[in-house]
Amino acid sequence: MRRSISIIILTGLIIVLTAALTAALMYINNQPVSNRGQIFEVPAMEPDSAQWGLNFPNQYSTFLLTKTNQNRTTYGGSFPYSKLEINPRLVTLYSGYGFGMDYNEERGHLNSLTDVRSTERINNETPGTCYSCKSSDNPGLWAKMGMAEFDKTMFDELGKSINNPIGCANCHEASTMRLIVTNPALDEALKSQGKDWRTFTRQEMRTVVCANCHVEYYFAGEGKYLTFPWKNGTRIEDIAAYYDNTGFKDWQHAISGAPMIKMQHPEYEMYTADSTHYRAGVSCADCHMPYIREGAAKFSTHDVKSPLLNANLACGACHRDVEYATYRAATIQSQVQMSMNITEDALIAAINTIKAASLKPDPDMKVLAEARQLHREAQMRWDFVASENSMGFHNPEEALRILLSSADLARQAQLKAVQAAGNTTVIWNSSH
Repeated sequence: MRRSISIIILTGLIIVLTAALTAALMYINNQPVSNRGQIFEVPAMEPDSAQWGLNFPNQYSTFLLTKTNQNRTTYGGSFPYSKLEINPRLVTLYSGYGFGMDYNEERGHLNSLTDVRSTERINNETPGTCYSCKSSDNPGLWAKMGMAEFDKTMFDELGKSINNPIGCANCHEASTMRLIVTNPALDEALKSQGKDWRTFTRQEMRTVVCANCHVEYYFAGEGKYLTFPWKNGTRIEDIAAYYDNTGFKDWQHAISGAPMIKMQHPEYEMYTADSTHYRAGVSCADCHMPYIREGAAKFSTHDVKSPLLNANLACGACHRDVEYATYRAATIQSQVQMSMNITEDALIAAINTIKAASLKPDPDMKVLAEARQLHREAQMRWDFVASENSMGFHNPEEALRILLSSADLARQAQLKAVQAAGNTTVIWNSSH
């Protein structure tokens, strides 16, 4: 009897000690790195990622792979190719703007400086704002200069103080390694919505930190102040209303004469618009920086790239049937691509019909202005999907909804142009 009691007590102690040890390990693993102790002290906002790599060699060694991971996926990837050559429609859609002359696929993070400095869209009037998402020197420069001074400094002049591509300082606090907002424009945009990123969970920050760069933005005022148009919300209708209310335009379309907006790369806005994965609590890092093992070490790979290039890890963490998951991704992207082609045809038909109407004797200028506004609204929506780097996969329902709206507005623009000309002889069909 005593032997049985002793065995029960011993078993209970083992269970309690095992649970306590497990809890302690989980606590330690979730603590900021500063609480575990760093071998080398990294100064605040240190721009040289190699210095951070002394403490985190696994993360740093995988981060270095972003320099050479130049691989194509079906609809993107990180291989340097001209989007204008792949899709000649873009030359017409961006007519009169720099993207109609030079528009290349972006490469991995370590190529950010090289790529921005080599694009033909840069000239002697380019503001320093164009460096905002290109360098780990930025957090230190923002702290020293303030963002307003940073932005209004000319690109060439500011470049003398910028030597490092995107790196650790863009996402992490050196003393704790926690994920932080470093871009003042993101901090201001969140505040405009009544949000404080310092209250977000670590899992939430594994998405929010990407919004330091992967968002729609514009340059406001003469100082070209970096601004996210989120005051009304982050859906395309909210952003379009914001731009319409401010009267902002990036350029005047060279063919239609419409006041245009060039969308940038609204991955954050698209993904967080109630997408399936976002609702499930999946972060950007879960897919683009999945956890891997090197010996006994488990860490998030910093070789940031398309999950389709690393599907067994990126998709396999949640989906048992990885082959089916990638098949679904391919099907979704194919559907979005088909819808995008239809929308682009509608936009080009509208552009050319507006042009033809403007050349008619005595067109109705009021109606023609309405046609141009519809072109602006239609192309803004198309570009929200086109410039978002997932071919709709981040949020397929939202992408298809937006493209349907865009095509509808483009056809309305075309009909308005016909009305402005006073007859039906100006209709231009993209299939001709």
